[in-house]
Amino acid sequence: MTTVRGVRAGRLGVGSGLALVTIWATAMAMAQTAPLPVAPKLAEAGEALITNQTGDSLSVVRLSDFKVVAELAIDGKPAGIALSPDRRTAYVTSPEGKVVTIIDAISRKATGRFPAGKGPLGIAVNPVGGRVYVADWYQHKIMAHEPVTGRLVGEKSVGQSPSGLAVTPDGKHVLSADRDSNQVTILDADTLDLIGTVAVGERPFGVTVSADGRRAYTANVGSNDVSVIEVPAWSLIGTVPVGRRPYAVAIAQGRAFVSDQYAATVTVFDVATLAVVKIIPVGDYPEGMAADAAGRNIYVACWSANTLERIDAATLEVTGKVAVGDGPRAFGDFIR
Repeated sequence: MTTVRGVRAGRLGVGSGLALVTIWATAMAMAQTAPLPVAPKLAEAGEALITNQTGDSLSVVRLSDFKVVAELAIDGKPAGIALSPDRRTAYVTSPEGKVVTIIDAISRKATGRFPAGKGPLGIAVNPVGGRVYVADWYQHKIMAHEPVTGRLVGEKSVGQSPSGLAVTPDGKHVLSADRDSNQVTILDADTLDLIGTVAVGERPFGVTVSADGRRAYTANVGSNDVSVIEVPAWSLIGTVPVGRRPYAVAIAQGRAFVSDQYAATVTVFDVATLAVVKIIPVGDYPEGMAADAAGRNIYVACWSANTLERIDAATLEVTGKVAVGDGPRAFGDFIR
């Protein structure tokens, strides 16, 4: 299977707690004058988990000082990533390996893997129940998996070549960007019953739902624009022209940030007026985008530059850059 990425020819659009310390009675006297022993700390919150597709790895970037603090080997050309509701578990798709790897984000170790169709790409986790949804690019379906064991609990056929996935904040609906059908499919998150479809721009790839659950945005790599969908009416309410080959969308501080692959830029537009406010130069071939929980910063993985770059969501300036693995994609939810 060829490496899954973008729309280029021949490629797929492609807790654990700390140990308790028992102080024995015989050590009480020493405790009066010496500090108590402290259990070693594992990884803390404030990290970006970057899938490096051509490097077969996952880079862990500490956001406080913007440094790579760990590198995990993951075979099968890892691409998509999603995090559990408590942000302690990561799920990574490997399109060429046809599996999803489960990673303990605290200990930074793989704890298991499960098969996921013939071309798992996009992945999302239900923020309420924790169920894991995987888009199978080749079999044109969405699969639902139990989060701990990875057991398949349901599947549903959607449009051609589903790529990005998103779940509404209330956990009720799953959205699939069906790239080769130029549509978004909406499914019931529990039953996977079809709710409806929305026609969008050409070749939608990434799909993002706003934090308030009122809108969804698709990055349309074929028509160089972003489609804006009203939720839960499931109707198209606007289209915003952006740079060449938009890949993903992140939302923060009333603005949408769009990675423009072929332009090496991030287009920023106002979500109320849909007017473009700035175009920000970044590393070559920007792909995955995500905002931190506070909405202060936007992070973008640049495939050809092999970097993760940070954009201040208020000033719209690039404020940091760090080298990661080869071919960083970070397609999905990667900030914890």
